[in-house]
Amino acid sequence: MKKLPIGIQTFSELIEGNYYYVDKTALIAELIDSGKYYFLARPRRFGKSLLVSTLKSLFAGEKALFDGLFLQNHWDWSVKYPVIHISFGGGVVNSAAMLDERFRAILDETAEFYRVDLHHDDLANRFAELIKKLADQFQQRVVVLVDEYDKPILDNIEHSARAVAIREGLRNIYSVIKDRDAFIKFALLTGVSRFSKVSLFSGLNNLRDISLDGRYATLCGYTLAEIQSVFSERLSGVDFSQLAEWYNGYNFLGERVYNPFDVLLYLEQRLFKNYWFESGSPDFLIRLVRERQYAIPDLENVVVDEAMLSRFDIDDITLENLLFQTGYLTIERVEDLGGERFYHLTYPNREVKAGLNSHLLRELVQSGQATRQQMRIYKALEQADPEQLQQALTALFAAIPHDWYRQNQLARYEGYYASIVYCCLAALGLNVIAEDMTNQGRVDLTVKLAEKIFIIEFKVLEGKRESGRALAQIKARKYWQKYATGEFQVMLIGIEFDKSERNIVHFEWEAV
Repeated sequence: MKKLPIGIQTFSELIEGNYYYVDKTALIAELIDSGKYYFLARPRRFGKSLLVSTLKSLFAGEKALFDGLFLQNHWDWSVKYPVIHISFGGGVVNSAAMLDERFRAILDETAEFYRVDLHHDDLANRFAELIKKLADQFQQRVVVLVDEYDKPILDNIEHSARAVAIREGLRNIYSVIKDRDAFIKFALLTGVSRFSKVSLFSGLNNLRDISLDGRYATLCGYTLAEIQSVFSERLSGVDFSQLAEWYNGYNFLGERVYNPFDVLLYLEQRLFKNYWFESGSPDFLIRLVRERQYAIPDLENVVVDEAMLSRFDIDDITLENLLFQTGYLTIERVEDLGGERFYHLTYPNREVKAGLNSHLLRELVQSGQATRQQMRIYKALEQADPEQLQQALTALFAAIPHDWYRQNQLARYEGYYASIVYCCLAALGLNVIAEDMTNQGRVDLTVKLAEKIFIIEFKVLEGKRESGRALAQIKARKYWQKYATGEFQVMLIGIEFDKSERNIVHFEWEAV
């Protein structure tokens, strides 16, 4: 039995070490045959570095590594190309000077490997010199592969002046690729984000972005067919519906793919856990949610136009775009209206939805009571016990420290209370639908648990406004009719908050 390639990003190590390899070389061949300059954005730990390493071995003519793969018999192995492999994935670059130092080391290491001497001190000129000398030495054009092209910027995204200086340094580097076009065979840049061409690739305007090209949607990530074929000997007892619910769902406008990092760790441990989510920190995202007072249930139903989806720069970061770029949201569907294209975004799967909302809940509540009350809330829903649900939710809000309200403005925005309830339920992995559409309007929250449906409406009371409006709205608009099929036990719940009380002041329920 082969080994699971957990954390293996080098193609040669993967093949020589008897690890499983999901053969993407047919798509790689199509990519090379179809163009010259490419850009690909994918979330972290999605196989970008392995893709770059595979291309490096291919162009270097390492034929033995491709035995049994598509390209074994579909590549001219008599030709070898010099490869410049630039990776910013290791360590943190926290200044423009450090970026220059890192890039100089990469150039010098490559020059040493190919035994060429570099004389220019200026980095752009030194890079151009390396390309020209390699092309002359090999009498072949050069392949340039850039992995994690954007990491130096993202490492400093909260320090705008530093990030801008680093961006300018990277632009100076990448402009050389276009300038040395006559000596370049193929170039690919990969990263997490899609920084605008104007800000980072000015001059490299022929760079083809395949991030949302359906033909290459499965270039990184695993399809179900690939999982069932490649890992067949490890699939005994796997619940594929659960596997899909937890780790599938990433849509790059083609066939949806599973997160490969999750799949590999699941096959090793046989436990459904938040492997990918826990491998990185979303702290910057959490702070943006807090600062911009975002209504968290709205993250289930984000709609953006094409310009917003592709617009990303240090001075123009929208929360929705950042969540999409980093893999916390994915494309649910595309809608064409009046010549404009609109993208409906949502969570890709249960892991991301539960993991992100768990982090958001801790930020919103700032109390150690959250976990305890979550357990009570889950049991109350499981037992369809509204009185226990009311007690648990009230205790959750009561546990939020007074100082937290005093030091933050967050609780003043309308969506704060509903956001806490939503995060609490979504973090439990429950099937929670925000803004659930009916023919009479939208339900604030619909919660599904086994054969039970909970339809929840929120109101925030101010002054002497009459209570009881939340449940009355559910009944007046007959929100429950959507689920009145006889197969569900349906419960209607109206929850009303008071800003001065900072808690639930009215809780009504009714079984249908």
